[in-house]
Amino acid sequence: MMTLSLAARNLLRNRRRSLATVLALAIGATAVLLFGGYSADIRYTLLTDYVQTGGHLQVQHKDFFLFGNGNPTAYGLADYGNVVQAVQRDPVLKDKVKVVSPVLQFGGLAGNYAAGVSRPVMGLGYVAADVARMRQWNEYGLPPISVPYRLVDAPEDAVIVGVGVARVLLLCDQLKVPNCPKPLVSEAATPKGATLPDDIAALAGGDAPSPGGSAAPGATKIELLATQPRGTPNVAALTVLAAEDQGYKELDEVTVKLQLSQAQRLVYGRGEPKATAIMLQLEHTADIPEAAARLRQLLDETMPGHALTVLDFKQVNPFYGETVSLFNTIFGFIFVLIGGIVLFTVSNTMMAAVMERTNEIGTVRAVGLRQAGIRKLFVTEGVMLGCVGALVGVAMALLLAWGVNSLQLTWLPPGSSTPLPLTVRVFGEFGMILSTTVGLILVATLSAWLPAWRAAKLSIVDALRHV
Repeated sequence: MMTLSLAARNLLRNRRRSLATVLALAIGATAVLLFGGYSADIRYTLLTDYVQTGGHLQVQHKDFFLFGNGNPTAYGLADYGNVVQAVQRDPVLKDKVKVVSPVLQFGGLAGNYAAGVSRPVMGLGYVAADVARMRQWNEYGLPPISVPYRLVDAPEDAVIVGVGVARVLLLCDQLKVPNCPKPLVSEAATPKGATLPDDIAALAGGDAPSPGGSAAPGATKIELLATQPRGTPNVAALTVLAAEDQGYKELDEVTVKLQLSQAQRLVYGRGEPKATAIMLQLEHTADIPEAAARLRQLLDETMPGHALTVLDFKQVNPFYGETVSLFNTIFGFIFVLIGGIVLFTVSNTMMAAVMERTNEIGTVRAVGLRQAGIRKLFVTEGVMLGCVGALVGVAMALLLAWGVNSLQLTWLPPGSSTPLPLTVRVFGEFGMILSTTVGLILVATLSAWLPAWRAAKLSIVDALRHV
């Protein structure tokens, strides 16, 4: 206690210098925490987006992730229904899994025959009710980043297209897409009001009407062609409900979402329906390792000799790991930079204190205080400066983060086409706050060590006659 009292008195003797040092520490801590809060928000936003659209875990064919883009239907899961039921009945997984749902991905060609345009697309067949439930997952309390899923209770022939698909197929006016550019050549290659050729129309209407019915006459229509596993083409005339921004331009230009049953009829016809993946969305992200291990065990028990694998959302979306790694690297660089500034600031403060108190050091050494006591006194002053500066920095970071969040700003990530909420998540990130605080205190302590060592090494006789 005596050392703490003396250290506090010594710091208060030169308030201006001590205040400047504390402010330097506080500003450094604030900068580190604000950037850390921003990077944490980026991490949670990406995680939430990926989990809402693809789940925490996916069951796929072992080769689908590497080779499925070329021919996704070649890696279809014939017994996906058994896997879904096994997960729903499993005593370990049923309390951890919020949604388990199949998805069918396939390549195709979407066309607006009336306008004479078409483009290659990626079709995604979902169970609409499951997707709607997945979009409600928000473990980290973020502002809403997903819109309601419009295929819920929609007809079987209904689809949602990316904004880029709507633009290329000249559907922006019909779908009321805002800020949609139009081609300079406005006349379509095919006369307006043209109908499908008889052979394509017969192919599109070859199957019996879907049980969900069809949209009202006059709705926006496209034709979607897909190749069945044996190479036979199949076409479906579909009704476009809306154009939906997919978040990333690459996806926005090719995505067509439709009902799973419709996608299976288009790809497999009257054959056995399959899925290319099974999505599992958990209640809590922390349960991924345990759920993945149990799911692999369950697959081995229910399907011996299977060719399936379990991937988490980080493996399915490598961009997530790359982004988090980038921000962690930048965070580390900033911390090292701020740490260097703190190191020199506190070291200069303590060196100035040693110069000013040389006579006092000689006096206390003459009355019996050992070198260790001198070192302890100056190191304690460095620790106190670090503690006060770090605590003030935490308070400033919390206040500034609250101010930024209250402005409800948005930003556009690189490669994205959807503005995201700009928030700084400092409150609640106790690990980041604790590590930053402890780190700056350690830096301040280290920077005080050299001046303390030099003070302890002073000759008593030289120190007493120092002017």
